Amino acid sequence: MFSIHHLRHLLRWGLAAALAASLPVTANPLKPGGDTTLEAGRISFSEPAPGLSLDERMPFNLGDSIFDKLWVSSPASTKASDGLGPLYNARSCARCHLNNGRGHPPEEGATAAINRSFLLRLSIPPRNREEEQLLNSGQIAFIPEPTYGGQLQDQALQGLPAEGRIGVRYEEREVTFPDGETVTLRSPHYRVEGLNYGPLHPETRFSGRVAPPMIGLGLLEAIPDRELLANEEQQVQADAEISGRVNRVWDISEQTSRLGRFGWKAGHPTINQQNAAAFIEDIGISSLVYPQGHGGCTAEQAVCRQLPNGNSEHLDGVEASRDVMRVLEFYTRALAVPARRNADHPAVKAGENLFHQVGCAQCHRPSYTTSADAPAFLAEQTIWPYTDLLLHDMGDGLADEHPEFQAGGSEWRTPPLWGVGLTQAINGHSQLLHDGRARNIMEAILWHGGEAETVKNRFMQLTREQRLSLIEFVESL
Repeated sequence: MFSIHHLRHLLRWGLAAALAASLPVTANPLKPGGDTTLEAGRISFSEPAPGLSLDERMPFNLGDSIFDKLWVSSPASTKASDGLGPLYNARSCARCHLNNGRGHPPEEGATAAINRSFLLRLSIPPRNREEEQLLNSGQIAFIPEPTYGGQLQDQALQGLPAEGRIGVRYEEREVTFPDGETVTLRSPHYRVEGLNYGPLHPETRFSGRVAPPMIGLGLLEAIPDRELLANEEQQVQADAEISGRVNRVWDISEQTSRLGRFGWKAGHPTINQQNAAAFIEDIGISSLVYPQGHGGCTAEQAVCRQLPNGNSEHLDGVEASRDVMRVLEFYTRALAVPARRNADHPAVKAGENLFHQVGCAQCHRPSYTTSADAPAFLAEQTIWPYTDLLLHDMGDGLADEHPEFQAGGSEWRTPPLWGVGLTQAINGHSQLLHDGRARNIMEAILWHGGEAETVKNRFMQLTREQRLSLIEFVESL
């Protein structure tokens, strides 16, 4: 089934045996989060990493309460929970990340106003030399839509109109395997209805996004930069179709360029900045990273900007103080990773071999050892996230033409696979990819194109039994 050239390619990337030889003796792929691994269950995405001290459990619990907090409008009797909006998508982090898991898009004919785990990013091409220079400086991710900003907010405070409603239409097409099995894929087409602040720019680009799962973020942050750069260099040297690259993004707090690793296009370098961006864009809550009290209101939305906000001196001049962001960061950093399931099943073992043989591990790198400089409970852990954290051109089928720093419209960060098999148990659905278009793992694989076209074609050449075994392996992660 595989040529000598392909076998050499696999060896270059390292099969399971070669990988195991390079890992510490204590490495255990059944514990993907190392010592932070917890037995899988219905709430396993919301549990603290085992081994946190009593002193560490306090900020974890406080961060959990911030994650669940329902923010209210300003002014309010409470001076620690006001500042919502004025425009927003949800009133709390947990409204998008239900059970800390994966969001899903609206069904055809419905709107995202009742589905807060989905949002629509907006951008336009640069209109002049000044905007081109601003993009080239590396200090902004993209040019936002002039009136509506970088994200459509479909909810608003009482008395203020929301920006609009998101609708979706799916176009279906069939994919046929060589053995005759067919799978139907659906491609989303978005529209914005009921615009309340005027028309969109004629060149507006839409990018649908579902909320990603929260597990393992601290471990991903603890992977040394040199490992991401090594992934990039190794793929260059392999001289094959796979040619991932790091996204170099702007660290607002440090005012410098760094490697991106969080978000669907690796648009943020740290957990804290990712949290702050979600606060300001999704809920309209300011922080020291994004201090504007008016949230996502643009200069074209004058009334929105004039409404009261919760920026307060006792909260460091913003709505989410330094202490609030600190405990939220600890909470999102310390969530446990669920243990693998059914790893000894013969089909799962066969699927693991096929995962490597087909070439999935070229992008979904199985394992790392975290930095010794990370927080003690995350440091020097052998982890199995199955990602290279690089951007890859996934082809025209998944392209949204919405850039983020150096990520082009068809480029996406390789998502970690740990916990993917628990999506149904945690969130009641099995929808995958950045916009939830794939209804299961099979569809997600078949959407791979661009750099992954050859790997997808190898998967399609497998027998039906082999394909199901490979999927069973992914579901066990």
